[in-house]
Amino acid sequence: MTPQPDCRFCLDNQLLADKPLLSNAAFYFLSSIDPDVRLAGMIIPHRHSETPFEMTLDEWTALPDMLAQAKTFFASAAPDGYTLGWNVGAVAGQHVFHTHMHILPRFKGEPAEGAGIRRILRPQDWVAPR
Repeated sequence: MTPQPDCRFCLDNQLLADKPLLSNAAFYFLSSIDPDVRLAGMIIPHRHSETPFEMTLDEWTALPDMLAQAKTFFASAAPDGYTLGWNVGAVAGQHVFHTHMHILPRFKGEPAEGAGIRRILRPQDWVAPR
């Protein structure tokens, strides 16, 4: 796999502040190092691509295994649900342009309980262009 120069998620570049905790043939998993979101993680393909639209069939086939590993990783925290998401493109909040899926364990009673992706996609003052 050829790394993209200066991409911090291309492992061969050795730019990560932490080490992958889980891995399979197509993906690795990082736990959050963000002090504001301590219990979260990301599933990241070993092969460089910018968006999930560029993932290969082999990567899509390996994704359920990596999701199962991530769920097992978070099991000791006993989450009541999960929010999974891809930010695709700068306008959607993607800051590292190497495909990655965010995994956020969710809990009953948390301040954002019940706030899912739709709240982000449908703010009250925004109307989609037609």
